[in-house]
Amino acid sequence: MNRYIRTVDIKENTNTSFTPNNGTLDTPQQQTLRDSVQSSLGHYFKQLDGQPTTDVYQMVLAEVEAPLFETVMAYTKDNQTKASELLGLNRGTLRKKLKQYGLL
Repeated sequence: MNRYIRTVDIKENTNTSFTPNNGTLDTPQQQTLRDSVQSSLGHYFKQLDGQPTTDVYQMVLAEVEAPLFETVMAYTKDNQTKASELLGLNRGTLRKKLKQYGLL
């Protein structure tokens, strides 16, 4: 069975197909968020070279959440109600996260 993940390039409003079986995108310069995270984590663990580490989950969340909130707030022109709806969060949670990352 051939599964496809359809992504939309917001900037250019073009569609790109990703086939997990062969790991390629129709457009070579585009990469899914999932692939970017996987690649970055692989690079991170390679740089550790066997050194112990902890709290990787929290590190990844912080690295992903901060730019997510920055981008969404810019997209909604700092409208917290629109941003919370777009993200699927209640406004209180959004405000807490914005404060956590120094965005409020």
